[in-house]
Amino acid sequence: MTRCSIVPPHVLAALARSDQPGPALVAARTLAIDASLRHERPPVGSRTTAVPPDRSGEAGPRRTIHDARGGEDLPGDVVRAEGDPPTGDPAADEAHDGLGLTWQLWAQEYGRDSLDGAGMPLIATVHYAEQYDNAFWNGEQMVFGDGDGETFGRFTASLDVIGHELAHGVTEHTAGLLYRGQSGALNEHVSDVFGVLVKQRHLDQSADEADWLIGAELLLPGVQGRALRSMAAPGTAYDDPRLGRDPQPAHMDDFVRTSDDNGGVHINSGIPNKAFHLAATAIGGPAWQAPGLIWRDVLLGDISADCDFATFAALTVAAAGARYGEGSTQAAAVVDAWQQVGVTSAGEGGAPAPSQKRTAPPEPADEDAALRLTRTGGVGGMTRTRELRLGELPPPDARAFRSLLEGPQLPRLADEGTPRPDAFCYGVSCERPALDVQVAESVLPRATRRLFERTLRREG
Repeated sequence: MTRCSIVPPHVLAALARSDQPGPALVAARTLAIDASLRHERPPVGSRTTAVPPDRSGEAGPRRTIHDARGGEDLPGDVVRAEGDPPTGDPAADEAHDGLGLTWQLWAQEYGRDSLDGAGMPLIATVHYAEQYDNAFWNGEQMVFGDGDGETFGRFTASLDVIGHELAHGVTEHTAGLLYRGQSGALNEHVSDVFGVLVKQRHLDQSADEADWLIGAELLLPGVQGRALRSMAAPGTAYDDPRLGRDPQPAHMDDFVRTSDDNGGVHINSGIPNKAFHLAATAIGGPAWQAPGLIWRDVLLGDISADCDFATFAALTVAAAGARYGEGSTQAAAVVDAWQQVGVTSAGEGGAPAPSQKRTAPPEPADEDAALRLTRTGGVGGMTRTRELRLGELPPPDARAFRSLLEGPQLPRLADEGTPRPDAFCYGVSCERPALDVQVAESVLPRATRRLFERTLRREG
């Protein structure tokens, strides 16, 4: 399972390059953590997740909330189990309530008991890392950061974010949509859909009454924006000097081809997001009913992991016809929605070729890229050095290094960190892309430090 996070890397990269020292450093640390963990698998037996008490035959969620207390070890200390009273910690209690409301949507509206359909326990960790600017699903549990306090607030405050991340778990146990390109954008789209439906159902809002925003509660005062994404108007969620401008397209004419973000999974998801919004508002009433049921039928039906936009559109049209009739208002609304965003044409089922619009990716680091990693300092003042090419590393570590080399996190951490007496300092240099930095151990995220140490220990 690919690790899925709510804040896209292009947003964090823009913040890491901004002139706001505090949030920029936090964003750089978050990017470094994300890059190091994205392809990392925990060793067998490394987790000590608490198992909720056996409640066989009893309906309801099985929730356990843990507290990482600013560390990076998962899952952390248990602070609230199913049936326990509120803790008084807003993050722990919001996570507990959000897990429950998400379970209710899937169980009571769609007849699915938890993420796997078989009562899977719902586990969450709050207060992860120091001022971590993200929340993610890692294939086993939810993880929430507290935010930097200037740009982002705590990530448990947004119910649709909780619903979004848990929907990744449902997708993992059903369609298994590959997290790259159009299938990856559909993976993000499905999570956005069911994330907003959790919120809309909780607030008892119709499709016309809802704001259709993802993460509206995360942005703090002073940020020029309304949310992370807008399903009603992709590309308009934010336009801020620190975060940049929302790059999401709402039509296939503006489809973005990029090597970043697994082929723009958080960017091009704006196209199917807009299609769902159009269908839901045309059908009317609560969006978690007819529109949500149609999308649920596709997700739990005969769908391939490499599904593209055109195929997904055809599946939703077929699902609407099967549930409500081919000539129904619901089916007509779904057909029209996909046509309006350019995925299908009138009378045709195929998708037009995406345009050649591109973002400007950083200079790529390929397998032949020469890398020099050093560690200096410590009581003995000794230096360890490893020179290698990226292709010599195991694929997960090579991908993690590639993210670090191509992103802004290492230069930012190097600028902010002050070496401490007798502490280690890590040097990273590369010719392509050009990079030569010294980073103090004190500012390196734990996952990145482990990556560096593994690389230094390997024999050349």
